[in-house]
Amino acid sequence: MKFERVVSQFSFPVVALFVLMSLSAAPVTAQDNHDHSSSAQAQRSSPGALIQVVREYTERFRDVAVAESEDYHLQFGCVSGPDAGAMGLHFVKGGLVDGELDVTTPEIVIYEPTPSGRLRLTGADYLVLADAWNANHSGPPQLMGQLFHLFEAPNRFGLPAFYTLHVWAWKDNPNGAFVNWHPNVSCSAFSDQNP
Repeated sequence: MKFERVVSQFSFPVVALFVLMSLSAAPVTAQDNHDHSSSAQAQRSSPGALIQVVREYTERFRDVAVAESEDYHLQFGCVSGPDAGAMGLHFVKGGLVDGELDVTTPEIVIYEPTPSGRLRLTGADYLVLADAWNANHSGPPQLMGQLFHLFEAPNRFGLPAFYTLHVWAWKDNPNGAFVNWHPNVSCSAFSDQNP
């Protein structure tokens, strides 16, 4: 899938801004796509505020048909890691990959395939292309105090360099709520159903 590179500013709708102003979040250490454990410890301490907001705005996506009806589509197959678990199935709403971030509308909702063939919502993923972000900002993006991870290019997704923030709002991650990989998410059911 090709994403347009649009240079724009980080913005939130007025409602989200009031939500963000009313919630406090502790700052954390920035991570890149190679560091999955060192700052996970720091992130474990206070993820509640962002997780609550993500759960509120993604609850309707527990039914994948709702996500699909809102123009989220499966991209990249089921993303698994060689030794760090998986990310799962990414349902991307391409029109939201526009250089702007809004906590109430994630660019991606994430599911785990189950042996029954159903998809279980595990979280959300916020994504912004690095060139679009870096053109107007001196540091990485963040939502409610959580810094994004940088995936450099080339990468397994075939995208230009991008910043991403996974929020494991629907399935607790023992390594932290905002790390890229979830050790308890598996793609095996997806592989079994899609030979």
